[in-house]
Amino acid sequence: MGICHSQKGIIMQRFFVEPYQVLEEEHRITLTGPDLNHMKNVLRMRIGEDVWISDGSEKEYHCTIEEFQEDSAVLHILDAQESQYELPSRIYLFQGLPKGDKMELIIQKAVELGAYAVVPVETRRCVVKLDAKKAQKKVSRWQQISESAAKQSKRMLIPEVKNVMNWKEALAFAKGLDVVLIPYELAQGMKETREILAAIQPGQSVGIFIGPEGGFEEEEVRDAMEAGGKPVTLGKRILRTETAGMTMLSILMYTLESV
Repeated sequence: MGICHSQKGIIMQRFFVEPYQVLEEEHRITLTGPDLNHMKNVLRMRIGEDVWISDGSEKEYHCTIEEFQEDSAVLHILDAQESQYELPSRIYLFQGLPKGDKMELIIQKAVELGAYAVVPVETRRCVVKLDAKKAQKKVSRWQQISESAAKQSKRMLIPEVKNVMNWKEALAFAKGLDVVLIPYELAQGMKETREILAAIQPGQSVGIFIGPEGGFEEEEVRDAMEAGGKPVTLGKRILRTETAGMTMLSILMYTLESV
């Protein structure tokens, strides 16, 4: 659930459903699960109130609450429209595991800035080491952060937080992407970085590799370059791990939406 504004300036709540819950020809959507509980028992919404619904596609639905059943809410579709809230490229943030709760902030802001997915990565300089049980619990929590941020920022989909990958797994995954970027303090100057970013076209998939607090080891950067990664610079200052990804995403957001 998230707060949205209609064209008339009226504040409306946003909820997410699966595509199968949308019966567009019948002008009906069925809402179930945690969002139903939030609608009924937390927000105490009533029949006749308006909401926005997203199903992960490029459409959004303006609906009114028609009926509450025991385990669902029936929503009547008033209008369906194409949204323009998503970036024209799918951006994957490969984030080296940071210390403490920094990952929660990173995921929240990455989702707000348009990331399509976040991939937690164990690199050699990561202080945090997660066993399978801890990793699963963390990913579940991080996915909740992603969902909350998606609803708040009017995203049309909930970005997936992938299972934690090691370095080789992350590079193998990134090989399926069109462009892979590695912000690196030893990368060449801003002119080369501008050229690399200017060559990215809407529709291309983009991976961003961000190191943990200690950064990447040179061997890791070489591995990434051999896999097609392109080192880029973020300026003359050294950025914290929680700042670097946000900076790169902000640059890409501006670049892609300015085309």
